[in-house]
Amino acid sequence: MTFGVESALSSAVFLSEDGGVITGQLAWQAAAGCPERFIPAPRRSIEQQVALPGGEVDAVDLVAATLRQVAERAGAVAGGEVEDVRLVVPAGWGPRRRTWLRHAAHRAGLPQPRLVEAPVAVATRLLASGVQLPVGSYVVVCDVGGGAEVSVLRRGPAGFEVLATLSDASAGGSAVDDALIGAVCVGEPNAPVPDGPASDGARWVLLASVRAAKHALGEHPAVTVPLPGGPAVVVNGSVLEQAARPIAQRVAKLAVKAVAAAEVDPAEVAGLYVVGGMAGMPSVAEALAEGVGVAPVVLADPALAAVCGAADAGAAIVGVGAEVVESPVPPVRRAVAIAVPGFASLVLVAQFLLTAQWNGWYLHRWALLNWGELAMAAVFALVAALGAGTVIASALAARPGEAPASAGGQVGTGILASMSLGVAVAGLYAVVGSVYINQEVGSFLRWALLPIAPVVVVAAVMAVVAARQWRQPVGGWSQVLAFPIGSVVCAAVGMALIQYSLTADRWPDLVLWIDAAGRVGGLLLGVGVVMAVVSTPLLRLILAAPLGVISAAIVSQAASGILGIIYATAVAVWWARQVWARVIRPARPPVRTP
Repeated sequence: MTFGVESALSSAVFLSEDGGVITGQLAWQAAAGCPERFIPAPRRSIEQQVALPGGEVDAVDLVAATLRQVAERAGAVAGGEVEDVRLVVPAGWGPRRRTWLRHAAHRAGLPQPRLVEAPVAVATRLLASGVQLPVGSYVVVCDVGGGAEVSVLRRGPAGFEVLATLSDASAGGSAVDDALIGAVCVGEPNAPVPDGPASDGARWVLLASVRAAKHALGEHPAVTVPLPGGPAVVVNGSVLEQAARPIAQRVAKLAVKAVAAAEVDPAEVAGLYVVGGMAGMPSVAEALAEGVGVAPVVLADPALAAVCGAADAGAAIVGVGAEVVESPVPPVRRAVAIAVPGFASLVLVAQFLLTAQWNGWYLHRWALLNWGELAMAAVFALVAALGAGTVIASALAARPGEAPASAGGQVGTGILASMSLGVAVAGLYAVVGSVYINQEVGSFLRWALLPIAPVVVVAAVMAVVAARQWRQPVGGWSQVLAFPIGSVVCAAVGMALIQYSLTADRWPDLVLWIDAAGRVGGLLLGVGVVMAVVSTPLLRLILAAPLGVISAAIVSQAASGILGIIYATAVAVWWARQVWARVIRPARPPVRTP
């Protein structure tokens, strides 16, 4: 799509005296006659009024004029109205700037746009062009247009995640234009040129000539630059490189800082890709290679790489070497993993209440209770509630059209809601137990809430990480939140057998079997602890035997509470490991260079 003789439409605008807005190359031509009405980059004036002769103009209207012309041209080429709009935005833009751009699109008469971050669009373009970027690999995208923006991305199962992004408005093509003006005017490549509008149109005419010469030097060894009120000057590639070298070095320093901010070793970077109008300059490639230590790759048609990537962003692209991602909707086995701890929790709390050992007389009765069983019932209630969060978190993470930060906030909210439900159920167990046994509620609350406190803290940390950082776990949220079902079964059956051995009527012919049931219960409880703490099968086999024997040996009324606390601690350790190994510091798979 072209705009007259232009392959791309300049963002510059000119406000005529009758209130009309002239865009593109025509705006540059009109700037010579009335420079005070010319605005070369209205997008930099967002959220404020632009002062012009005769009053002020809202900057959003100026951007809307350019978008309106693009929409009209696109409709003419497509032969119909534009229905799908995607706008490329810098990764460093916050919610206010993004909302501002949406308002500009709305005033231009466009439908609700989808905003695509520039580095994500470029990375998507890489996949579409066949570049191999395995899940877990790190990519650096250096966008050198009017300014410079360097972003470090990691490819996750759900897409690309921006780990760090830094920008510098004085390290791009605009700075090169100013340096080149200094070179052709006074022979000093780095002579500063004022940024504000000139008192006449000479500066804009010269700037337009320098910009045209800069682009022409990509195909010609030398070009002539006409100077307003003076003779023309011949500019060759060496003059341009001399003017661009200090700016290229600033870009390289920005890239080094971005990689350091992302906490990524440069040796782990799968590729450094350069896009934007300055991408083809040799000085940029040399400075990046020397500064970052990775040979940069300039994409074909670098000025349009982000735009083409934004067009590809809605397609389902699977790069070569990409891993298969688990379905975001939990399967039936996940529902079973939710139901089993919930059922185990109800069974244990029922046994805890119905098998209480009563002592004393009618008016002074008191119950001997297995507090460890109440603690485990509360733990299983919390595990079941957090397991239900797999449905919420996975479904929210997979919603189409959601921005990563928005989806992350919803996933964090889902985890917090599930956690609150589990704590409420544990508290309900304590209140019901207090009323049923007719004892003070303090002991019940201590044994129901304190053992689950570490799990609650870790789950809250996971929710904050999801909401603030948005790191999509490997395998999806359904795997992260699904507690091992084998551990639940072993521990629940073990505690139920222990309680049976402590409260059953000890008939002479059943004493041996009752004691054996208690020892088996202790053994199973120890195995359940190992299954929660250890994930390696071989290590489970090694540790299960000694820990099972120890827990079987200490089975008694006095030690039942200790056994319950041990298992609650094991559950907290499992959750802490999930947060660290799967969310905060996920394992990095081997990276293959494209």
